[in-house]
Amino acid sequence: MKETKKGFIPVMLTPFNNDGTIDYKALTSLTEMYLKAGVTGLFANCLSSEMFELNDEERIKLVSHVMDVVAGEVPVVATGTFEGSLQQQADFVNRIYGTDIHAVILISSLLAKADESDEVFNQRVHQLLDLTPGVMTGFYECPVPYKRLIKPDQLAQFVATGRVIYHKDTSLDIGQVRSKIKAAKNPDFGLYDAYIVHAVESLKAGSAGLSCIQGNFFPELIVWLCDNYNNAAKADEVASVQAFLAANMDVMHNVYPVVAKYSLQKRGLNISTFTRRNVGDFSPQIKQEVEHLYTDYNTLKQRVGI
Repeated sequence: MKETKKGFIPVMLTPFNNDGTIDYKALTSLTEMYLKAGVTGLFANCLSSEMFELNDEERIKLVSHVMDVVAGEVPVVATGTFEGSLQQQADFVNRIYGTDIHAVILISSLLAKADESDEVFNQRVHQLLDLTPGVMTGFYECPVPYKRLIKPDQLAQFVATGRVIYHKDTSLDIGQVRSKIKAAKNPDFGLYDAYIVHAVESLKAGSAGLSCIQGNFFPELIVWLCDNYNNAAKADEVASVQAFLAANMDVMHNVYPVVAKYSLQKRGLNISTFTRRNVGDFSPQIKQEVEHLYTDYNTLKQRVGI
């Protein structure tokens, strides 16, 4: 995604009403919050959006609503492959691309089973591209239903088609990130790292930016990091931000996305903590940890001048 070099693309949440229906008023507020924070793109209909708990009509309506709110301000990408035959997946890819998103994201673990070879996966990718002419795409190494990592040589092959412009990397391996960036040569392509622990290293290695769940707690902090990761005058502040994010990984992942929605409530967003996905008990202890996180964040925010 050439337009979003060194930027932040949040993995969007889906706000629900307490009866389980999508809360489109809260979705508008959430989208506006991301934009105000300075994000350079949005990833709608992703795992954080509880995409597997939505039906096709809800997925389309959700993405269309985001597109209406964004009104062309930043590019939007959204997942387009779910369960079903390759033809069924292609049909939905074409359909969701019709919402005018920038690219359709392909879930690597839904194009081949865990016991199928890289050759089978590669063949399916090219078949899907043939079934979706003109559709710009990207990959997400989603951990559900299982995590299928794309190797650097595979990514290079796909990017060379001119149809793959985005990759959300979840390898958790800075060596793999470097190898993928080196292998995939196309000015319109961008690798976005999901692993906040090595965010600064990844940005310095040449990733196009970050696409991490931490942006659902404090998006302006991730934007600040993308803007300042290589600023020698702010090296101490950058180190503090990186350390804060790494130290609080467990808090932000525990019963996610409930914790993220609760954190957004602390910011004043009118959003329910309801989730369709069963992520565990939002215990008083976890709630207290999120409250401490929010307090620590406000201290850090003052220090770095956000």
